[in-house]
Amino acid sequence: MILSIRSVPQGTGRVCCCRLAGIDVMNATLEIQENIATVVAPAFTIAGEALEHVLAREALLDRAMGEGRRRKSSEKLRRGRLPAEGLAFAALGEDGALAGTVRLWDVHAGLDAFGFPVSALLLGPLAVEPSAAGCGIGSALMRHAIDEARRLGHGAILLVGDPEYYGRFGFTAEKTGELAMPGPYEKRRFLALELKPGHLDGAHGILRASGRKVPRAEAPARRSA
Repeated sequence: MILSIRSVPQGTGRVCCCRLAGIDVMNATLEIQENIATVVAPAFTIAGEALEHVLAREALLDRAMGEGRRRKSSEKLRRGRLPAEGLAFAALGEDGALAGTVRLWDVHAGLDAFGFPVSALLLGPLAVEPSAAGCGIGSALMRHAIDEARRLGHGAILLVGDPEYYGRFGFTAEKTGELAMPGPYEKRRFLALELKPGHLDGAHGILRASGRKVPRAEAPARRSA
């Protein structure tokens, strides 16, 4: 993405840090030609998460969210589970380094009016390398995750997060009033996006993990005596 802005007049002696359309100028390449400053956002690609991204992902989450992230209610629904099939993504810089991450998880969003579990996805955590904040990586990961979840036929996505941020992607608290997380959380931050209209109608109760469990490591073969 390339944006052009007017440069600071010569002789002002000021260094300006600003944000333009989600781009942090301090994290971008700044090229000045005459009186026009061109901001070139760092390039990145979004790919399915691979095994080689795991260690970098965990380190990124610690830097971006702190170690307290493991005590959140959402973690109870992720612990010991694998992400939903085909719904773990990594944003990679031009050098292949991890710049952002998001994963979605299979859950039961309570029960429907007939007492059957309501299948849904739980999104999170979404995190971006702090040094790359403001470059649109988080938004790109969100849109990609939503599009893929819809393509794969899922009915709804839930998350706990900032309503002002996630509202831009269509998330609201309108369908979570009768649902609850399995632990402490702020009600106003419990949001949902229906990928299929009416999917959460009548859903009530506590979210439960429903995804594939992490396989146990096979015990090493005993050496023969």
